[in-house]
Amino acid sequence: MKKIISTSKAPAPIGPYNQAILTGNTLYTSGQIALHPETGELVIDSLEKETVQVMENMKAVLEAAEMNFENVIKTSIFISDMNNFAEINKIYGQYFNDETAPARETVEVANLPKFVNVEISMIAIK
Repeated sequence: MKKIISTSKAPAPIGPYNQAILTGNTLYTSGQIALHPETGELVIDSLEKETVQVMENMKAVLEAAEMNFENVIKTSIFISDMNNFAEINKIYGQYFNDETAPARETVEVANLPKFVNVEISMIAIK
């Protein structure tokens, strides 16, 4: 059985999907981009601000499922330019404890929704 996870503290879906699905003790999040949840505007003034917004959106989704970054076991990061990896990784790393950080892949892709620089999805366990 699946439970839909939804919060107004993260951007509403812009298609036929949900912010996250909880099945049993496992949470599967949809990818988050740097949409500000209150304004619906992209936060793309800098790569740093963009990445922070993505992580804050993800934090809100995790909290809606009564979880936090310590519950995350797998992360997928999609970036439009591998040259941005170090800066994105620096911000991303501030949300995790190095000793308990999740498994992860980072993949460069041709394009992302709304032509953003980064999109992140996660799997977490209660």
